[in-house]
Amino acid sequence: MSHILAGLMTTSPALLGVSKYQDVALIQDRLVSRLLAYKARLGPPQSEPPRPAIITAQFHPVYTCGRRDIGSVSDEQQRYLRDGGKADFVEALRGGQTTFHGPGQLVAYPIIDLKRHDISPRDYVCLLERSIIATCARYGIKGMTTENPGVWTTPEKKIAALGIHLRRHVTSHGIGLNVSTDLWWFQRIVACGLEGKKTTSLEAEGVRGRSVEEIGRAFVEEMASRLQIDEIVPAIEKDLEC
Repeated sequence: MSHILAGLMTTSPALLGVSKYQDVALIQDRLVSRLLAYKARLGPPQSEPPRPAIITAQFHPVYTCGRRDIGSVSDEQQRYLRDGGKADFVEALRGGQTTFHGPGQLVAYPIIDLKRHDISPRDYVCLLERSIIATCARYGIKGMTTENPGVWTTPEKKIAALGIHLRRHVTSHGIGLNVSTDLWWFQRIVACGLEGKKTTSLEAEGVRGRSVEEIGRAFVEEMASRLQIDEIVPAIEKDLEC
């Protein structure tokens, strides 16, 4: 792998609590726009390229649909999912179909220029999967990939979902890894369009007392290792400004 940047910036607005999906999406959009502007040579001459970044977060309950479902979820279905205001519903640009995010789930959104890292889109998906599997392995859980997207503990139980977006080789969106998520929320949908499959979590697999913050740090370390980046730099407020 070539052209590796010097440091990986990690920003965790929700690891100190639980955030609204829209607030984290705004931070993601700022970081993506900054990287795209640099690639278009709109940044200051001779300026350093923006660091690759990973946003780690957990959300208030929200159902999101990917590009395949945009415009196809009826008003009646949306009302059902919102359940009288218990959850939100958002259409997202990521790949994939409808899924759930909420407290107890690690969401990680890498913002990376794949071209600078000489990574193909297919290899990037594999990198995300391997990072999730390695994170689970730290806690004694064996993860696997199957013919279906995501990471699984068995061919029937899914522990992590993937849904990414690419624009001019810049990544956004990413993964949702269930740590201690209330799995009831997934029973209200056909998660990711996969009939007859179940959703699990680290907690359901026997890993107790682990915070989303801890799992988030482990995932960032696994990603950084696979990107051959030694330095992980916590984001500060000015890093997230427009």
